Amino acid sequence: KFSDHEERLSGNEREEDEDDVEAALKKEVGQIRASTEQKLRRFQSVESGANNVVFIRTRGIEPENLVHHILKDMHATKKKKTRVILRMLPISGTCKAFMEDMKKYTETFFEPWFKVPNKGTFQIVYKARNNSHMSREEVIKELAGIVGSLNPENKVDLNNPQYTIVVEIIKNVCCLSVVRDYVLFRKYNLQEVVKSNKEDSQQNPSSLTEDQNSKVVKPETEEEEKSSKEVKQENK
Repeated sequence: KFSDHEERLSGNEREEDEDDVEAALKKEVGQIRASTEQKLRRFQSVESGANNVVFIRTRGIEPENLVHHILKDMHATKKKKTRVILRMLPISGTCKAFMEDMKKYTETFFEPWFKVPNKGTFQIVYKARNNSHMSREEVIKELAGIVGSLNPENKVDLNNPQYTIVVEIIKNVCCLSVVRDYVLFRKYNLQEVVKSNKEDSQQNPSSLTEDQNSKVVKPETEEEEKSSKEVKQENK
């Protein structure tokens, strides 16, 4: 038999044990929830393995649409919103950076844009970092052949294509995307897309057309003509 005092003590101990167990469970649940939330964040930085390259993993967001929306807004408003980011490229597919793996992967990856009945003009831009075993010419040739096989009406256009296939190779990983308005948005360069046409003309005066050059010169010619008339009147 236990005395009332002993029963009260054992009851208090059980309550303390229950409190400890409950606190431990709450702590564990909190840790699991925090870990899950961290894994499921909409934007999360990922180590790229290359200098000056930052990967941002997205969740529930189409990278092409997000980046296109950002560049479209900057192009329209001409408001500079970053000082340190040079280019922003969406990456919607990855595979091993070996020719056979890339050919097998892109046969399916390119379908939404280039497989019959879809078609369009295109160009391929290629850049490799920390990788020396891939050949730029071979990659472009093979990928262009795959696009052509999906629909013979797909044509190469290096001046103003509807789609630009971006191939970014980092170490042994090939990153792929198909983007729109690549030329309009200055190769997806955030520093260049906010510049006005006037600024571009000042930086590249040789790019002015003959009509533009004649318009620049014309006011000076008119001023000289006016001055010569005044001189003639004074002589008279």
